[in-house]
Amino acid sequence: MSDAIKHECGIALIRLRKNYQHYIDKYKTPLYGLQKLHLMMEKQVNRGQDGAGVANIKIDVPPGHRYISRYRSVEQNAVSDIFNKIYKKFRKAHKENKESFKDAKWVQENLAFSGEVLLGHLRYGTHGQNEIENCHPMLRQSNWRSRNLVVAGNFNMTNVEELFDKLVSLGQHPKEEVDTVTVMEKIGHFLDEENQRQFEFHRHTYENPELSDVIEDNIDLKRVLQRSCRDFDGGYAMSGITGHGSAFVVRDPSGIRPAYWYADDEVVVVASEKQAIKTSFDCNYEDIQEIKPGHALIIGKNGEYAQKKILDPLPKLSCSFERIYFSRGSDPDIYAERKKLGRLVIPQILEEINNDLKNTVFSYIPNTAETAFLGMIDGLEDHLARERKQAIMEGILFEKDLEELLTFRPRVEKLISKNVKVRTFITNDGERNEMVAQGYDTTYEVIKKGVDSAVLIDDSIVRGTTLEKGILGLLDRLQPKKIVIVSSAPQIRFPDCYGIDMSKMKDFVAFRAALELLAERNLDHIIEETLERCQAAIEENTSHLENFVKAIYAPFQDQEISDKIAQMLRPKGLKADFSVIYQTVENLNKACPNDLGDWYFTGNYPTPGGNRVVNKAFVNFMKGVEIRAY
Repeated sequence: MSDAIKHECGIALIRLRKNYQHYIDKYKTPLYGLQKLHLMMEKQVNRGQDGAGVANIKIDVPPGHRYISRYRSVEQNAVSDIFNKIYKKFRKAHKENKESFKDAKWVQENLAFSGEVLLGHLRYGTHGQNEIENCHPMLRQSNWRSRNLVVAGNFNMTNVEELFDKLVSLGQHPKEEVDTVTVMEKIGHFLDEENQRQFEFHRHTYENPELSDVIEDNIDLKRVLQRSCRDFDGGYAMSGITGHGSAFVVRDPSGIRPAYWYADDEVVVVASEKQAIKTSFDCNYEDIQEIKPGHALIIGKNGEYAQKKILDPLPKLSCSFERIYFSRGSDPDIYAERKKLGRLVIPQILEEINNDLKNTVFSYIPNTAETAFLGMIDGLEDHLARERKQAIMEGILFEKDLEELLTFRPRVEKLISKNVKVRTFITNDGERNEMVAQGYDTTYEVIKKGVDSAVLIDDSIVRGTTLEKGILGLLDRLQPKKIVIVSSAPQIRFPDCYGIDMSKMKDFVAFRAALELLAERNLDHIIEETLERCQAAIEENTSHLENFVKAIYAPFQDQEISDKIAQMLRPKGLKADFSVIYQTVENLNKACPNDLGDWYFTGNYPTPGGNRVVNKAFVNFMKGVEIRAY
């Protein structure tokens, strides 16, 4: 994606199911779990580079010994920073106590992060400053093990104010009105109540300290999560560990945020991406399962595990942006889907270039559009194969024509290269615009000047800034007759509120294009009517019932908006003809049939909170308010 956007976070959970000594004996190191967690997090670092955190719980260590460890970092290479600190302690201990280093009891009593339950998190911040206090895992502490709670997740809640008010009504005094705090405190509240329920049930039968162990063995995490999550409106894959060593990962009822798990006799693991599990544990892809929407994978203190229904599942609407862009493309399913996205735009491309393949060069905008590009070329090859078959069946009179037909291949070149030395994502918007052109290089003398069209595919066009400020100008230096930019995703028209930082209407070039078309065609009254409807619904507390912003796009065909986008993004002085092609929503759903969450493109949100957010986002835009709408 040429327009860099922040997005989802990543989680990694490991539960060692055997006693700690087993891993020292088998793998000749007490670092087995840590090394696996490190690898899982590195394989998901694409999901979060604003910070990282790791937490660890030791099960059944004697009183007087630390059993919870946590490190967080907002350094540039946060994952490496954290694990280097942890490994440093282990290296020092090994140097000073080589024999004791082989003894699990000694290691657990003397070294932090030597527990059986490990939780890692990678942060891409959609709220708050990039400070260590905003990094997961979050910790809710108590002097009773079973009341301690560690939470990390990939989530955004659309009803934070409502959740905050509920906590206040329970008598709590939350320190912040943000989803991370409200979620943890809500789960923590019901965990406290569950502890008290077990205490009341067992206190006449058992004495302390045996009573504490009995409570830990009987904590019903399913009940805790059912009571905690029933008011949540949002997308979430939320992981947690209790102080006594039970763990869970709960997924929202629509399956918006991804969560996958794998188990064998040594481990139970959960991650945001399949590829992280596959690479770290060398298991079969078919053994990696998806946590079902509305369910939680619950791992007991004893290492036993099960998926349990927490909320009634809704129609599954997993985030399609996962498939288009965010998740690693080395996942075989995602790889196939991205290639199909490239294949499906071929009819639109051929129409745009008038089927003139001889005078067209195909390329892509690096780096993540490469897979869609491969699919696009496959689609062109299929088109040529059909043409050859038809020509042969109809009969070719001349040998020269037959040879040309059989030997012709699409012209493929790498027209644009990413200059890794220029890191434009770390600058502010003004500086970024100035640096965009230096962030890319172009390949000269492969275009027939004034004759060839240049067709380049991108994952998605959100703002169009990088195209306007840099890429189109670079391409124009090659002197093509025409430049065609192809988006393998449809037009992004509506904000997200479930974990991706796309919350402001003004950021979407499709939205700005629709507004310009409304103005040009004297349809400004639609804007005013939409504003009135949004404001009235917000005042009446009914804004969750309908997405009124759909009216902004209703008068126009998709191609009309695409043409206006091309007109808006065209830099001054561009000599070549210029057009933009977007994937259709229909084809997106064909390519990603199991991930139909397409609210970015259609405005069809999976939860009522989505409607509330889009209506508020439109009001904010009209009033010039520069804050996110949730």
